[in-house]
Amino acid sequence: MTPLPPFHDDLAAALAEVWRLLEDGPRLRRNAFHMPALATVDARGHPQVRTVVLRAADPVAGALRFHCDRRSDKASEIAASGIAALHGYDSDAKIQIRAAGPATLHTDDALAEAAWAGAMAMSRVCYGADPAPGAVLPTGDAYTLPDAEAAVSLGRPNFCAVVVTLARLEFLYLDRRGHRRAAWTRADGWRGVWLAP
Repeated sequence: MTPLPPFHDDLAAALAEVWRLLEDGPRLRRNAFHMPALATVDARGHPQVRTVVLRAADPVAGALRFHCDRRSDKASEIAASGIAALHGYDSDAKIQIRAAGPATLHTDDALAEAAWAGAMAMSRVCYGADPAPGAVLPTGDAYTLPDAEAAVSLGRPNFCAVVVTLARLEFLYLDRRGHRRAAWTRADGWRGVWLAP
């Protein structure tokens, strides 16, 4: 029988595992936390969920970063509410991570410039799409994408980096010998508690 992982009954080890998995997300494309689900609330108060690509996880700042088109509904919803939540599940490791907190759009600052400079050419092309994301089309192909060279100037005005400064983290580990669930809130460091799974 496989031994239980070190984080099974250790809150500090569980928090370290959460951040290890989140830090792996941006750099490992096949990692379950590379493409978490993003949850926001729209103007009518309805929940909205979609997949984003995790671009950075910073355990020191307690922050996660992804990118989006500033013309998108997700950007409008984050701008209006100032909050967001992310969710990922690794079916092999049987670990779920939920993360939530204040969210900030970075459009014309140093963080946005650095994120744009680090974006791959194929990603930059998406931000130059016309019309804007979510626009109603007469046919499925009734939109245009710029070539990679034109995307540098056409896409940059639509690009934004989103930083979620986490106020709460939640972890669920499934094992037939005993599930483990924990939550941490942030106030002068992380404070954790075990929760019933």
